[in-house]
Amino acid sequence: MATTAQQTTSSFRDVAVPQSTLTQHITEFIRDTETELLFNHSSRVYHFAALAGERRGLKFDRELLYAGAMFHDVGLMPAYSSATERFEVDGANAARSFLQQHGIDAAEIDHVWTAIALHTTPGIPQHMHPLVALVTAGVEMDVLGIDYQNFDDDVRDAIVAKFPRTPRFKEDILQAFYDGIQHKPETTFGNVKADVLADKDPKFVRGNFCSVIRNSAWIG
Repeated sequence: MATTAQQTTSSFRDVAVPQSTLTQHITEFIRDTETELLFNHSSRVYHFAALAGERRGLKFDRELLYAGAMFHDVGLMPAYSSATERFEVDGANAARSFLQQHGIDAAEIDHVWTAIALHTTPGIPQHMHPLVALVTAGVEMDVLGIDYQNFDDDVRDAIVAKFPRTPRFKEDILQAFYDGIQHKPETTFGNVKADVLADKDPKFVRGNFCSVIRNSAWIG
């Protein structure tokens, strides 16, 4: 797989999804697996991530970045949601299995796996491999608006025109998160998705790190 040149770009077309058998199969898989809301969200994540990578002068493989972006929320879907793992890990595992079936190198798969597994863990991904950093950057841009002002209006508009946000995307994505994790609240301990459960479920009780320490089997 070719490595992307490190040149600044502000064009939506400059980071178009590479036309390859792998990306075609990824697109087909995600379309068949996810809701339209999540498919469009993941597609925007790829484009924002790739543009951020170009702006930062990072070397990254667009096919692998596409894999990470498109699979990052697969763990929210019932068919890929385990009973006990974080949804991020479920998505990472689904991506790993898919890429193994397509003959991708194990080291490259590890980067994609890590990118998906850490995409809701603030403060760490930006210090890691470009794929890890950029999947999180794309997610943070589309969901949280982080780095919003560093994208030209026409670029944002072009991406959203191609992959539309719903009129109430902010609330719709929160509902999608809740729907995907409500059956395993314990997996949100120590991560941002506990905020989603607290927002949606008045009976939800957060795990508390200090309580875990104090109630452990150790004496003193």
